[in-house]
Amino acid sequence: MTMNIQTLRVVGFLEGLSFLLLLFIAMPMKYMFDNPILVKYVGMGHGVLFILFLIVLFTVCEKQKWSITIFLMGLAASILPFGPFVFDRKLKRFEQPISE
Repeated sequence: MTMNIQTLRVVGFLEGLSFLLLLFIAMPMKYMFDNPILVKYVGMGHGVLFILFLIVLFTVCEKQKWSITIFLMGLAASILPFGPFVFDRKLKRFEQPISE
């Protein structure tokens, strides 16, 4: 798998989406309707995507020679609801070619 900014953006989107599904669908189903089955599967998927996001983030930061600040921003974004989507806006700027 090629680790680039586009890969990081896709994994970040999926990780953010899984977090929102966990928070706003699976958890209410568990606590309001006493049905914990979604938490088991969505939670497992989110956990895998979270770890994958951190691995891809670290790899891309190393490859692009980004500062530790960018890594820490991505880490903070990954633990906040809607954070990966905000971080994605910053990544879009890195992806754009610099005009001369």
